[in-house]
Amino acid sequence: MNKSTLALAVAVGVLAQQAGAAGFIEDSKATLGLRNFYINTDNRDSGTKAAGAQNKNEEWGQGFDLRFISGYTQGTVGFGIDAIGLLGVRLDSGGGTNGATSTSYGGTVFPSKSNGEAVDNFSSLGLTAKAKISQTELKLGTLQPKNPVIVTNDGRLLPQTWQGGQITSGEIKDLTLVAGQIEAVKGRNSSNNENLSVGGANARVANSNKFYYAGGDYKITKDLTAQYYYGNLEDFYKQHFLGLVHNWAIGPGVLKSDFRYFHSSDDGANGNTAAYFGNGNYVGNVSGKGPIDNNLYSGLFLYTVEGHTFGGGYQVSNGSSDFPWLNQGDGSSNYTITDMQIQKFGRAGEKTWQARYSYDFAKVGLPGLTAGVVYLRGDDIDTVGSNRRENGTGASEWERDLTVGYVIPEGPAKNLGFMWKNATWRNDVPGQRDQDENRLIVSYSIPLL
Repeated sequence: MNKSTLALAVAVGVLAQQAGAAGFIEDSKATLGLRNFYINTDNRDSGTKAAGAQNKNEEWGQGFDLRFISGYTQGTVGFGIDAIGLLGVRLDSGGGTNGATSTSYGGTVFPSKSNGEAVDNFSSLGLTAKAKISQTELKLGTLQPKNPVIVTNDGRLLPQTWQGGQITSGEIKDLTLVAGQIEAVKGRNSSNNENLSVGGANARVANSNKFYYAGGDYKITKDLTAQYYYGNLEDFYKQHFLGLVHNWAIGPGVLKSDFRYFHSSDDGANGNTAAYFGNGNYVGNVSGKGPIDNNLYSGLFLYTVEGHTFGGGYQVSNGSSDFPWLNQGDGSSNYTITDMQIQKFGRAGEKTWQARYSYDFAKVGLPGLTAGVVYLRGDDIDTVGSNRRENGTGASEWERDLTVGYVIPEGPAKNLGFMWKNATWRNDVPGQRDQDENRLIVSYSIPLL
């Protein structure tokens, strides 16, 4: 039994003796989330595809997300427990086009059987014990953290979950501090906990069960927030993050400025063991793989006025490696301004600009209807071929994402949501195929408590 599991068992035992205390039940909430999810990815350029690669990935399923969040028992130290039950039911897996490969943990949406076919359903149960004293909260068990060095992905049928512990404190006015340790991850297409790894590494044999993180947000003024976070995936990388977010009222609207900087370097085995190497631009090494070495700078500006949001941004990824983040190869998110529907735009040497626009139709009498478009282009990508030499003067890629959503604002079907997400990705990166993708999502949340 690992330490977090043992601590969870002890905490649940203590809680069981106090569950009847006022506050635990009265402040509890329970909801059932329903998500019907369809995805269709058209992998183009079949003449250059890898052996066995599919031209199309297609899956459709119904997801159930049951959550219970307790209140706290009375006393100087309050105790509570949260639970999350997840179930995904396959409606269609495209007749064998579920996206599973011989090295993947599953398909696009569902885990796969030994023969590569999608399973009929998959499920998991997560429990989280928690304790609170004043403005400091400790959680042990199933977590869904979201901060600059670890981001929970919820882009498919069911969300990603993590196993570990986290402490959050707000004792000092305008300062929020957080620290934690993660031991395992349950991917969005999996019902099993797996160890941690990075893109490019051989995750089946090169992985870690220790990710440490700590940091904080300080509200300098009501409109200006500064951030610092540190993350360390043992035997892979160390990462420092600095951020500054400012909101400035200009005329009838508000300009939001978001500046981010990441410094990432190798740790342990990643510095000298090929199986632990990440992707990047390493001339002479295993085709484009080597130790983590990356500096990523970015700035994003968003101006919102009368329902319109206009935006633009720029990002530079310097160093020998791609930008690193926790990535099992089965879907993940990171805290960059370029984390899009298909790509991340954080390759070695890549310089990316973006433009975006969105509109909230509530301003014209259609509350609940929103639409947005984002376009990104990345250039000067450093790549290495099978001959272990640099490929030309730099590759490029671009992506266009379009999103239209509607949530019924009132009446018997209140909170029933519909969303269409369409993306197009084109590139000249060696070994990569162009993609067109559509996602259709119907969601509904039912309060139970």
